[in-house]
Formats: sequence, structure tokens, C-alpha cells
Amino acid sequence: MTTVAAYAAPAAKAPLERTTIERRPVGEHDVLIEIKFAGICHSDIHQAREGWGEAIFPMVPGHEIAGIVTEVGPGVTKFAAGDRVGVGCMVDSCRECENCEAGLEQYCTRGNVGTYNAIGKDGEPTYGGYSTHIVVDEAFTVRIPEGLALDEAAPLLCAGITTYSPLKHWNAGPGKKVAVVGMGGLGHMGVKIAHALGAEVTVLSQSLRKKDDGLKLGADHYYATSDPNTFKELRGSFDLILSTVSAPLDLDTFLSLLKTDGAFVNVGAPEEPVSLNLFSVIGGRKTLAGSGIGGIQETQEMLDFCAEHGFGAEIELISAGEINEAYERVLNSDVRYRFVIDVATI
Repeated sequence: MTTVAAYAAPAAKAPLERTTIERRPVGEHDVLIEIKFAGICHSDIHQAREGWGEAIFPMVPGHEIAGIVTEVGPGVTKFAAGDRVGVGCMVDSCRECENCEAGLEQYCTRGNVGTYNAIGKDGEPTYGGYSTHIVVDEAFTVRIPEGLALDEAAPLLCAGITTYSPLKHWNAGPGKKVAVVGMGGLGHMGVKIAHALGAEVTVLSQSLRKKDDGLKLGADHYYATSDPNTFKELRGSFDLILSTVSAPLDLDTFLSLLKTDGAFVNVGAPEEPVSLNLFSVIGGRKTLAGSGIGGIQETQEMLDFCAEHGFGAEIELISAGEINEAYERVLNSDVRYRFVIDVATI
């Protein structure tokens, strides 16, 4: 075992503090990664504050990890020391079920192993990217292309793949009208990716405060959902609506914006339940769906896509000592658009 520095939440809702954790020895198919940057996802806050249910403490959050391989196990074939790599939201799965064999490890029927707040196959808790090093099986490690800066690449391991996967699955592209609800860490990546895929992109945000940013990142249109006229004007407009927000929405109102056979896809996960009048779905053969991250192969495809189109995430780089302040700012929507921790400061 190797002792490494980390930032952890000692208990639910407690401020994160500097500590040390143990990393397992490098096994046959493992890579040891020196973490350079770790993004702060809203999911980190939900879990550190037990907003999604009982959690494991102490908790080292972080599933947007970018770094450099420093050691590989004797059976590793995909990576070598010095490679630029990333780790996302999961570090293992059963690898045997129908979904795993189809490259959908995120939907492993036995449950994938989360990068943190989970129990690994060794029976030990997993610890995430707010730490200096991590040991991961090569099968759950991806290569970061040279065209992407590591700090801007880190958020792609969650925010990038979480939006790329549904946009691809629901065929966002030329001739399709796509709306992105929310212009935060997920939403801004949804705009960039949908635009790069060739769709006509509309942002639906509470206000017009970020309109200039949205248009600059690739949106064709930008509307405020606080304006009732928005829902009248855009009724029946969209083939696909991607909701990235973690607050409960009036689903009936948003479903009215879909065309016949349109899909409303949730990637944000509010802590509170939401209500729905089923006639909002029936009256247009509409689809209400959800999507969770992406498989390992699709995550690599997403990274290559972003590098090919010349963009990463829009980030604000912070020191580890600013994590607790960053959490509060995320909750107040005061970030453009993803906090990334400079792990050298841990």
C-alpha cells in the first residue's frame, strides 16, 4: 500500500480537509496515475452531503481525473509510463453481463464500481480524484489526446461524456433542433458538443445572464425560461431536449416544447422527486428518458471528438484550499463553467 495526500469529507455535510489515504499496490493490469487535475462535479457535492442517500465516509470525491501514468503492471498493454490519461465515473464493472460486453459498462447489470463512494471488488472503499495518485485497472483508463490540455480535459471525463452519450444516442446532428436546459458545467459542454455534431442549438436558461457565453460556445439561440413567452414561442420546436440541471423542473411545460416523436432526456439528477401528467407524453408520442455517463469505448471516442474539434471544458483553476468555497459557488451557480483543482496544491 502507498500513502498519498488527499482532500476528504470526514462526514456528511462536513467541510473537506487535507488528509492521507492508502492506495493499493499496482497489480497485474493496473496503472498508477499521478493526478494533475481533478474537476469538481455537482455530483461530488450531492454525495459529500448525502443528497442522494447514505454515503461512505471519509469520502474523497472526484471523478474527472487527468494525469500522467508513472507505473504499469506487468500485464498492461494499453499504456506506458509518461502517457496522458484520464479516469471518469467508474473504475470497474462485472465485465461479463450483456451490457458490459456491449461496451455499456455504465449500465452493468450487477452495478459498476464508482470511482469514489463505492466498494471495490477487494471489499475496500474507493477514493476519487481529490488526491495526488490513483491506481486503476487499464480497462477503465482512457487516453487523453495530445490536442487537449490536461486541465481542460479533466471535466470531459464526466461533463463531456454525460452530454456526448445522449446527444449521439438520440442522433443530434444536421437537420435536428436540440435544446440544452441549463448553462452550467454540463450544459456548456452540451452546447459545444451539439454544435460540433451539426445540430441547431438552443439554450434554455433561467435568465439571459450567460447569453453571450452561450452564443460564443456554439448556441444558435438563447431563451430565458423565466419569461412565459418562451414556452409559447417555442411550443413544438425541438427534436431533442437535454436537461442538465439538478433542480426539479415543470416537466409538463418542458415536454410541450417537443415535436411529435421528440425526446426529453435528463442527465441532471435533482435530489427531489418531480411530478408528471402522462398526457404530456401521450399527446405527441414523446419520450421522457434518462442517460448516465458512457462506456469506456464511448468515453475515448468523446475525447478524440473533442480533440478533433479543438475544444475542452471552460474552466476556473483553483487550489485545493479553495474546494469548500468552490462547492458553495457551484450551489450558487457562480462558476464559468467548471472548477478544476490543481492537484499539485494538495
